Amino acid sequence: MTEKDTAPSFPQWHHRVPVNKDGRIDEATFVKLADQFISLANSRNKKVLATELQFVMLFAAARYTAHVAKNVLDIDDQEVFAAHMMAQFKDMLREHLADPTV
Repeated sequence: MTEKDTAPSFPQWHHRVPVNKDGRIDEATFVKLADQFISLANSRNKKVLATELQFVMLFAAARYTAHVAKNVLDIDDQEVFAAHMMAQFKDMLREHLADPTV
């Protein structure tokens, strides 16, 4: 048995189902839901600096992700899960930084 065979399998952010089903969401719904969070941040940006809001959003994402890891997924290895989530974030960030429309 290889290390890959024993490593936990976590979802990848870009693996979307073709249609919304059983609580899973398709790509269009995924983007629409993300846009709702961005709209909230943009409205708060009227009084709070964007440089502050980016950390608020990161903090909220980290806190919610920790809740899911501990209470929904019941992960065994926090470091493996943290590394997975950091890789997911890095992938998303690089994709958006390369996007000329952002």
